[in-house]
Amino acid sequence: MNKGTVKFYNDSKGFGFITDAESAKEYFVHSSGLKDIINENDEVTFDLEQGKKGLNAVNVKLI
Repeated sequence: MNKGTVKFYNDSKGFGFITDAESAKEYFVHSSGLKDIINENDEVTFDLEQGKKGLNAVNVKLI
């Protein structure tokens, strides 16, 4: 389980990006990968899953 911060999330389009707390890498997140409702600057935990264009954040939950 990774920890990070929501850098950007567009609720109407259903996607955004999460910055990993340890590596500072950014990961794409889609609304289908959310367990909780998220907003920009929320601290979250997440898993990574291989997507079409790289790793995606899934099972995203608020801390």
